[in-house]
Amino acid sequence: MRKIWKEIAILLIQLFMFYIFPLFAGPTDIMEMVFLILVSTFILAIIFASISKEKWKYIYPIIISILFIPSVFIYYNSSALIHAVWYLADSGIGFLIGLIIYKITNKE
Repeated sequence: MRKIWKEIAILLIQLFMFYIFPLFAGPTDIMEMVFLILVSTFILAIIFASISKEKWKYIYPIIISILFIPSVFIYYNSSALIHAVWYLADSGIGFLIGLIIYKITNKE
């Protein structure tokens, strides 16, 4: 458990962005909030891929997409389910960039 604390911390930050952050957004701030969550997902995916040495890190984009789905039914309506695909693509691209950074910085 102690060896994956960095990964758990990043997932908790992502959960905060999906479930706590929308509580503070007003009805007119929805598009800005979605954009901010997309940017934070991208950055967190880069960080996750560049610091994690675990084998299960490759399913991170799928985990993020699945974690977003319950928030659709809590804060949005069912038409927002398409955003799960955007979060999958966004975290996938960020993850690939993070893997490149990991490979460059950990040459042995």
